[in-house]
Amino acid sequence: MDFKEYMRGALTAPEKGDTVEYFNLKARVSGNVLTNAQLEMPAASYIYEADITKLWEEYRKLKADCGYRLSFNALMMRALVEGLKVAPRLNSHIEYNHTASCGRLIIKKHIDVAMPVFFESGETFPVKVRGIEVMSLKQIAEEIDNVIERLGKTDVNNVLFDTIAQRMIGFVLKGKLWSSFRQITSGFIGKYKVGTLKTAVTPRPKNPEGLGINDLNEGTVCFTNWSSLGKDFEGNVAWTPLLYPQVFLMAIGNTRDREYAFRNEKGEVDLGTKKMLPITLVFDHRLGGFADLAPFIKKLNEIFENPEIIREW
Repeated sequence: MDFKEYMRGALTAPEKGDTVEYFNLKARVSGNVLTNAQLEMPAASYIYEADITKLWEEYRKLKADCGYRLSFNALMMRALVEGLKVAPRLNSHIEYNHTASCGRLIIKKHIDVAMPVFFESGETFPVKVRGIEVMSLKQIAEEIDNVIERLGKTDVNNVLFDTIAQRMIGFVLKGKLWSSFRQITSGFIGKYKVGTLKTAVTPRPKNPEGLGINDLNEGTVCFTNWSSLGKDFEGNVAWTPLLYPQVFLMAIGNTRDREYAFRNEKGEVDLGTKKMLPITLVFDHRLGGFADLAPFIKKLNEIFENPEIIREW
């Protein structure tokens, strides 16, 4: 082993024939958010399989005669709103000072749901559905379609530059001058650059039909449907990082039929099939633990047991 090979091994540098992919602008933005979440937020998760047998049947009936395109995502997002109404501290942003060991919880007035959109290429892109606390089920369904349609008309890199600029201003105002300087310079100088200084200072036309900075920055809560990645996945999502500074995330998986043994009206043991939905709830443990999650879960279970309520939404 010569010195060059020795140093390459020490640095875990790529070897001849390896493929190297540098982060693009979207990966840099999401990487920053997720890394901050890992560093800043002591999160915990709760996984449960909800019996949605009654809800699924009511959903199918409503979908057939509602007169608009109703998705299961829209239905569960509306259920999320109902849960947050009885557990409002979950719809918050958190700020914490490690040095002073103090912080504050900003309980948000509006519910802005950050929702990842999965593309056929395998990429995901988070968008925000804003102000859904006052929307009907129909309005939520239509707004989800509207946001996805507008995403297709958006110059994503254009808007991401604006989003990053806003975040850098926030870092500077919080006294994080050095990290802000490093992030800005690495974006335009060196092997990790994703643009040029000329691009950054040149005015870029906006598509009025596309999404803007308010549609791509942090929401107040996150909702994701992992079943969008594939209908054959049987596992549950055990844990996923929160989108800092959010304190709560709800992830659902594929619905599945499960056989259960139970006693019928005659007292005899019988077999039946229930439709189960795996739900993962990730929350910042600094909120106070499971106590903040309990009313949310109770509200979801009430909806699952009395699904006729969805016709009033």
